[in-house]
Parts: sequence; C-alpha cells; structure tokens
Amino acid sequence: MKRLGLSLVVTLTLAGCGAERVWAPDEAVARARYVSGESPSITLYTVERRDNGTGEHSGLMIDGSQRVMFDPAGTWHHPWVPERNDLHYGITEQMRKFYIDYHARETYDVIEYKIPVSPEVAELAIRRAESYGAVNKAFCGVSVSHVLKDLPGFEDVPRTFFPNRITKAIADKPGVTRRVHQDGDPDNNHGVLLVQKDAVIAPPNVK
Repeated sequence: MKRLGLSLVVTLTLAGCGAERVWAPDEAVARARYVSGESPSITLYTVERRDNGTGEHSGLMIDGSQRVMFDPAGTWHHPWVPERNDLHYGITEQMRKFYIDYHARETYDVIEYKIPVSPEVAELAIRRAESYGAVNKAFCGVSVSHVLKDLPGFEDVPRTFFPNRITKAIADKPGVTRRVHQDGDPDNNHGVLLVQKDAVIAPPNVK
C-alpha cells in the first residue's frame, strides 16, 4: 500500500453506496478551505472492478474557488477533512491521493476523468453538491449524475444509477484527460495503520 504520511487508523472498506447525515461546524469548514491554484476543473472518479470493468462507485472532485470532494454514500473520511452530508472540504493534494489510495486495490482500479471548466461552472457544481444532502445507499451514481446534469457542457449526462454510464458520457468531453490508478493492496486490509517513518505530517493550513 502507498504510504501517504498519515498517522491514523482507518477502516479500509470499499466505498459502497449508507446515508449518514454529517454537518461539520462553520469554523472547521472555513479552516479547512483549500485553494489549489490550478485552473478550474471537475474530476470524476469511478471505482471499477478489474475482472469485468463494472463501475462500483462514483465520486466527484470539484476545483473552483476551493477544492472539494463529493463522495456520495461513500465510506472515505479523514479527521482533517470536515464533511457536510457527503461533501468533503480541504482536499489538498495529500488528501486527493489518500482518497484514491483508499479505493484502489488488487480487485479495483480508480479511473479518473478530469475536465477543464469555467470558474462559473465549477462554482455552480460546488453549490449543487452542497445542496444535495446526504445520499442513501446505492445512490452514488444518481447523486453524481444529478450534480453534473444540466451544468453547461454536461447536458448529455444521463441521470443514472450506473457509474459507467456517467463515465461514458464524459469520456470524450473537450480537453478531458484520463488516468488509471492501480494498487496491489489486498481486499482484506482493514484497520491499516498509516504512518510516516520519519515524521508526522502537519494538518492542512498548519505551518
């Protein structure tokens, strides 16, 4: 497993799709705010089975005035990343890599499609993710497709339960880039302790 310099115990259960209402306080959300400095974009992550290519989970990273991760009905979380009903704030590069590493394993790949968008589209996507609410089990695809549907440039994204249908709809968008993230972790790697050998990494925004 990739070591990401994180000192905590996590339960590495593949992000399936149970609703859990979570509401981080304003202070935590404001403190975690992360601006990447990159051009605005929307990135679709699809957790895909290696044996048959079935999409098992969808997540959406939105990079606008801040970078957030919409992980509907997912099980990924981190104590430095405040959450409000499946929307996670403070997605630094370290946290983005941790999100990918959490899902990739010997039986699942993480397929990434990154699409450049205007600042206005990125902000609209953030607002839609913020207002969606906690997502019920098995509705990850529905919620991600709902956030994307009718955004300028994403009008052809279908409302669907199936992550692969979303992937197919955006695979040929102008400027899209595709990456496949793989890892050899076993499926039963629950309760793994992630530690850095030489030092403890400070939380985001702590100098």
